[in-house]
Amino acid sequence: MTRLEQHKQVVVGFIEAMSAGDSERAAQFITQATFTLAKGFGKFAGVRTYETILGTIGAFRALMPEGMGVNILSVTAEGDRVAVEFEGDGRLINGSHYHNQYCMIFTLADGRIHHVHEYFCTIHADEVLWPLVEGA
Repeated sequence: MTRLEQHKQVVVGFIEAMSAGDSERAAQFITQATFTLAKGFGKFAGVRTYETILGTIGAFRALMPEGMGVNILSVTAEGDRVAVEFEGDGRLINGSHYHNQYCMIFTLADGRIHHVHEYFCTIHADEVLWPLVEGA
């Protein structure tokens, strides 16, 4: 298996763990130094460090007990970067439907995720997810 294929497997494994709300499994793909930067201007924009990344993934399970279905549209790898375009779809604890589109750019080092740039519809996340997060 090539290094690029290994990088793709790491990233897809992380996305699968994230969508299931499985922070223990997600931790296998990142390091203590890993951070994400959610782009945009909504309430979910900003930098998340290791603990916050795993806490957010764990909170996903509380918000979407059945998990978030993921439809991966494309995975592209070049060098130490992997770009993934996907859609997430799930039913929230209040019965609302959450469906968002994502593009995440992962940079890997030593076979693990070093940092992530996240792009998603912050308006939808603010309208549908934020009231649940704020009330928790």
